[in-house]
Amino acid sequence: MTDGPLIVQSDKTVLLEVDHEQAGAARAAIAPFAELERAPEHVHTYRITPLALWNARAAGHDAEQVVDALVSFSRYPVPQPLLVDIVDTMARYGRLQLIKHPAHGLTLVSLDRAVLEEVLRNKKIAPMLGARIDDDTVIVHNSERGRVKQMLLKIGWPAEDLAGYVDGEAHPIELAQDGWALRDYQEMAADSFWAGGSGVVVLPCGAGKTLVGAAAMAKAGATTLILVTNTVAGRQWKRELVARTSLTEDEIGEYSGEKKEIRPVTIATYQVITRRSKGEYKNLEIFDTRDWGLIIYDEVHLLPAPVFRMTADLQSRRRLGLTATLIREDGREGDVFSLIGPKRYDAPWKDIEAQGWIAPAECIEVRVTMTDNERMLYATAEPEERYKLCSTVHTKIAVVRSILERHPGEPTLVIGAYLDQLEELGEELGAPVIQGSTKNAEREALFDAFRRGEISTLVVSKVANFSIDLPEASVAVQVSGTFGSRQEEAQRLGRLLRPKANGGGAVFYSVVSRDSLDAEYAAHRQRFLAEQVVGVFDDVPVTLLGPAI
Repeated sequence: MTDGPLIVQSDKTVLLEVDHEQAGAARAAIAPFAELERAPEHVHTYRITPLALWNARAAGHDAEQVVDALVSFSRYPVPQPLLVDIVDTMARYGRLQLIKHPAHGLTLVSLDRAVLEEVLRNKKIAPMLGARIDDDTVIVHNSERGRVKQMLLKIGWPAEDLAGYVDGEAHPIELAQDGWALRDYQEMAADSFWAGGSGVVVLPCGAGKTLVGAAAMAKAGATTLILVTNTVAGRQWKRELVARTSLTEDEIGEYSGEKKEIRPVTIATYQVITRRSKGEYKNLEIFDTRDWGLIIYDEVHLLPAPVFRMTADLQSRRRLGLTATLIREDGREGDVFSLIGPKRYDAPWKDIEAQGWIAPAECIEVRVTMTDNERMLYATAEPEERYKLCSTVHTKIAVVRSILERHPGEPTLVIGAYLDQLEELGEELGAPVIQGSTKNAEREALFDAFRRGEISTLVVSKVANFSIDLPEASVAVQVSGTFGSRQEEAQRLGRLLRPKANGGGAVFYSVVSRDSLDAEYAAHRQRFLAEQVVGVFDDVPVTLLGPAI
C-alpha cells in the first residue's frame, strides 16, 4: 500500500482525497479520462466512462498512460478487472474506420472481422450500408456518414473517421501576428485539431478560444461558417478576426435577427438558425449557401438539437467545436463526439493559470438565512415556484451590498436569472441592468463603459454568460442560477478569469439561501468548479460581510 491520494474502485469510480499533498498532480493525471461526479469538501468522486476513455484515446492518450496514472496515484492496489476493462474499452476506438475507397467512395473498414459481422447484423445500421466489397470492407451511403457514427457509438464501437474532407471554396486567411503571437497551447490546440481533421478543443473561459478558431481558419484557407450563441458574441468574434487576421470588415458577414449577410466568413447565431417558420427550420439552409471549407461551433456544449441534425449531413466538411466544458445538461455528449468529432485537445485550467494567462480565482459561497416570513412562503409554495422564491429572497440584497462594500471601486458583475430580482438589485445598487431585451447597441455601449472603467458595477442576466469579453471584471456575485446548470457556473467564472492588468486575482461569490433548493442546486453547479479551480467554496458567515441579518 502506498500513500496515494486516489482510491480506485471496481465500479469505475475514483475517489480523490482533496487535502492530500499530491491531489493536484493526481487530478491533472486523471482529468483527461475521468468525469467529476461529486465534489464535497474532502473527497471528490470521479467516474471512468467509455466515452471519456474514447475521448482520451482520440486526444492522443493511450491505455498505458491511463493505467499508469491510476496505479501511480492509488492508495490501494487497483482492481485488475478494471484495468483489463480500461484496456479493452480503449482498444474499441478505431477498430472500425471510415475510409474513402478510390473506386467505391465511402466505406467502413474493420480491423476485426467479427466486429464487422456484428455491425452488419444490426437492424438499425444495416439500411445505412451498401454492398460488401470484401471480408473487411462494406460501402456506406454518403448521406449516412454522421448517422452511422452515431449508431456505432451507441453499440460500443466508435468509428475513427479517416474519410477526409472537401477543401471548400478557397479564401486565403492569414494571422496578422503584429506585436503578438499565438500562445503555445493555442498553437498546439490548432495543430491537434488540424491533424485530426475534425473535433473539439476544450479550453477554459478566458484562454483565447477565438484565436484557436482564427488559427484553424488560417490553416484551412477557405470560406468559414462560425456559429455563436448570440449577436454580441458574434460581433466580438468579428472584432477579434479583423484585429488578428488579414480579414477585412467587408469579408465578414453577420447572419442574425438583424442582418442576413452571407460573406466568405459568415457568423451566425444558433437562435436564428433554429428559428421555425410554419414548422420548418428555413435558416438551416445557410449550411448550403456556400461551399464552406470549415464550420466552427462556438460553445459547442450548447449546440441545439436541430443543428445536430443538420451537422449529421455535413460530415465531409471540417468541423471545429470550441468549449470550456464537454458537459451537456441534456446528456448528448455522445452526439458531439460522433457529429462534431472527438476531443482533440484540452488544457487544464490550472496549467493555463500557472502560466499567467488567466487570473487565479477564489470561490466563496455565502449562505443567507431567510426571514421567518420568507421561510413560511417557501414552505407553503407550489413545488414549481419554490426555486424562484428561495433564489430571489429580499434578504440577499443587503448581503450583495455588503459584498460590494468589501470591494470598493472594483469592476464587479452581479449575475442572476430572474429579471424582477435583477431590476430590484439595479435600483438598490444604482447600477445599470443588462437583460435579454436590452438592445444590442445599448448593451455594447454599457459593456464598453464597463471596460473603460466608467461603470464599476453591472447587473446582468444570463445574457452575459456566453463569449462576452469583460476583461476587467475582477469580482462576480451570483444571486441566482438556472437550476443546477454546471455549464452556466463555468461560464460565469470565465467572465473573471481573464488576466487582470494589475496582475490581481478574481473573486467569485455565490449567494445562496440556506436550507432550500437554492443550496441544493448550487452544490450541483459547483461540481464543475471544484474540479477546475480551487476545490473550495467557503461558507462565509454573513456577519463577516456586514451587519448580521
